[in-house]
Amino acid sequence: MLKGLPANVVDISHHGLTEMVNNAIDHSEGKHLRVLVDRNGRQIAMMVADDGIGIFRKITRALDLPDERLALLELSKGKLTTDPRRHSGEGVFFTSRMFDRFQIASGDLVFDHDDGAGDDLLFDIDMRRVRHGTTVLMEIRADTTRTAKEIFDQFSTGPDDYTFAKTVVPVRLAKVGDENLISRSQAKRLMQRVERFRTVVLDFEAVTSIGQAFADEVFRVFAHDHPDVTLVPVHAVPAVQQMIRRAEVARDAEGDQLPLL
Repeated sequence: MLKGLPANVVDISHHGLTEMVNNAIDHSEGKHLRVLVDRNGRQIAMMVADDGIGIFRKITRALDLPDERLALLELSKGKLTTDPRRHSGEGVFFTSRMFDRFQIASGDLVFDHDDGAGDDLLFDIDMRRVRHGTTVLMEIRADTTRTAKEIFDQFSTGPDDYTFAKTVVPVRLAKVGDENLISRSQAKRLMQRVERFRTVVLDFEAVTSIGQAFADEVFRVFAHDHPDVTLVPVHAVPAVQQMIRRAEVARDAEGDQLPLL
């Protein structure tokens, strides 16, 4: 079905399909797997669906999370696997960034990483109505110039050491329901496991405000305890920038007061 497509599109399609099928086989605890592929003149769409336990429920249990919605936050960070002996936890992270549209639906939740694709879905599926198992939808334009290598390069140390060293964390996913991001416990939730990376991009898109304690925990306490991790805030509105800067000034003042050895 991919005959005649550019090599980069075939490579990404092969990578995405095999990663998601392997994830279903190794993690879903299901008995049946359904794979659908469709293609028109503009794009390729692939769907992988299983009848297993559900990815968000499994992550919630594995990490002992207080709310299943927080599984989306952990999944977005990368380096997350419930079977570290056989998996690195990189599959979903990199695959989601190779495709124009990438969605995972299970239960009442949808993990959505959309790279600006249009709404002309080849599969007429309401992902928010997926109640059983896990369904993954991947779409890519037939004329994209994106390559798998450039995605790996973007988040790896390279060029000789391809360590998964950079992640992008959507800060809004640290919220549960309508709560505001004000507490240290929420900040600790946000920063859980990110010390495994060298660069952490904190995306404040759709976050209109944060509390002083939240900012202090991230940009002073965490930054002080993990000096080898670079925190890069992006898409922060002025009110959020002010709180971040306040915490950074306090952190820098602490450093100035340390005795010289």
